[in-house]
Parts: sequence; structure tokens; C-alpha cells
Amino acid sequence: MNVLYDNDSKPEVLSDKRIAVLGFGSQGHAHAMNLKDSGVNVIVGLRAGSASRTKAEAAGLQVFETGEAVRQADVVMVLIPDELQPAAFEQEIAPNLRDGAYLAFAHGFCIHFKKIVPASTVNVFMVAPKGPGHLVRSEYESSNGVPCLLAVHQDASGDTRDVGLAYACGVGGGRAGVLETTFREETETDLFGEQAVLCGGLSELIRAGYETLTDAGYSPEMAYFECLHEVKLITDLIHKHGITGMRKSISNTAEYGDLSRGKRIVTDSTRDAMKQILSEIQSGKFADEWMAECANGKPNMTAQAEAQSQHPIEKIGRKLRSMMPWLKSGSTDAELADSVQTECGKPIGAQP
Repeated sequence: MNVLYDNDSKPEVLSDKRIAVLGFGSQGHAHAMNLKDSGVNVIVGLRAGSASRTKAEAAGLQVFETGEAVRQADVVMVLIPDELQPAAFEQEIAPNLRDGAYLAFAHGFCIHFKKIVPASTVNVFMVAPKGPGHLVRSEYESSNGVPCLLAVHQDASGDTRDVGLAYACGVGGGRAGVLETTFREETETDLFGEQAVLCGGLSELIRAGYETLTDAGYSPEMAYFECLHEVKLITDLIHKHGITGMRKSISNTAEYGDLSRGKRIVTDSTRDAMKQILSEIQSGKFADEWMAECANGKPNMTAQAEAQSQHPIEKIGRKLRSMMPWLKSGSTDAELADSVQTECGKPIGAQP
């Protein structure tokens, strides 16, 4: 994978361009403020009546309603949820997007699965910081950066890669490294990670472990500690040091149990299920299912979420977390949610 840095960029390609960042949630705020501090001409586009307008204006940014922001811009970065993008594109973005403009995304879902099909005269690229918005902003302010992904989908003007790279460097990505990928690779790997490992796989593994212990007569409190609470201890080690590094930090007993028992949990059947999930992503089946769910008001999603929120692990978790005052300090819920969504490829808080 090719990795690019600030010295590979041509920042002058943005010198005569106005960038509209659509959305001023945590990611939108970070993009807009970092670009502004990089000397780029940036404005913010929000829906009429958005509560974020005063925040953006207080930050010294010009704010326009979405359609007007698009009309004024040479580069449009779309930072709204996947399910809302097609309607926003049809109603507010496409009618105001000039030929030769640059349409940018931080996740490839709608472009890759053709939920949005821009005119051939429009340039399309992706810049996806691999960190939550508050980190993208704080690292930039500390003269550091968060790695970014860069991909080009359409290059009508012949310089879309240069514009995308300059944008990535403008938000601080070039200080850490900008990795070139494709819309397909970013989208399909992102969805797979969410469904099979990070969210779907992990949450089911936690509940299954909890149920195994409580069904065997162990206390809910002990099951919670061992199957949910301590997940953070391990994932923090993995995040910082990798799997091998994590194993150097745990007891010999835990390491042996890991090495000798893990494959009995993730079996060939599990791997077959993962392949099936990946196949559904690649074929577009999941994308169609998700967009249909949204079009119908998300009834299945809402029902499943409500049912799982009533699981016994949630009740005992609320009790035990109330005994841990340190969980109430530090990152806000919005920052934590943004961190999760960014890791899963979905910028938070597009146009509240």
C-alpha cells in the first residue's frame, strides 16, 4: 500500500478553491477547523435550523444552508450518515454541484454501491481519517496528525488525486501518513470489520460468554467482569502493541489459554460464516437490505436494538458501572460514540 506525506503533496492546488464541509459534528468540526488553520478557504453547509450553526459561526466559520454551500464550493466534503446521503445528494447537492467540482466522502458506501451516482463531469475522491474527530483536531493542534485513507473514484479534471492528497494533508493526515486505497476496498473491509469483528462479532461473543457463565450458576457480577468489563483491558493492549504485544503483558496462564483455546471458539464454521457475510457485502446484498430498512423507518433495527437492550448483561452492567466513578470522567459520550463510528468508518453527527 502506497503511503504519502506532506512533502508529496501540492498544497497550491487548493489555493484557488473553496471547500464546503457538509456537517459540523465531531468529524465535520475537525475537518473544517483543521482546513481553516491550514489556510484553506473553507465554509460549512448545514440544513436549515441546524443547532450546529451557532457553534460553527462561533468558531469563525461562514455557514450556509447545504444547497448554497455546495453552489459556492469547488470541493464538497460530505460528512452525513450513509443512509441520509442519497436524499441529500438528490435534493441539495447534485442540483448545485458545478461541472468540474470535486465531491468528497469520508466513507465509500454510497459511491461504491451506487446509491449515489455523480455525473461524469464531477471529480470524486475520499479522505477518511482513521481516528475520531476530537483526536483529528487535537493531534493537529499538537502539530501531529492522524493517518488518513485516500481514494479516487472519478477524475474528470485529471488532478483529483492531487486535490484529495492536499485535502488529506490539510486536515493533518500528511503528518502521519496518507494511505492510498480504493472505494471498494475501504467500503467492503469497513463493513466486514463492523459486522464480523468489531461490533457484531464482539457483542455476540460477550453475550455468549456471559450466558455460558450465568447458565452454569456463576454470579452475573463475575460474568460481567470477566466477559465485558475486562475487554477494554485487552483491546487497549492490542490497540497499542498488537496481538503479540498483548500476550507479553498478560499472565502466562492467560497466554496459554489464549493460544490453546482460541481456535476452539473461532472454528471453521465461524470462518465460513465470516465468508458468507463478506459475500453479502461484496454482492451489495447488505447495502440494499440496509437502505430498504432505512426507507421503511428502521423497524427491524429498532426492534432488535430494544430487545438486546433488555439483556441481563445490560442490567447488571448499569449497576456495576455506577460503582466506577472513573468511567464518568475523561472522554464524553459524544467523543466515545465518534471514536466508535470513526473506527467503523461512519463519521458522526453530520447535520444535527
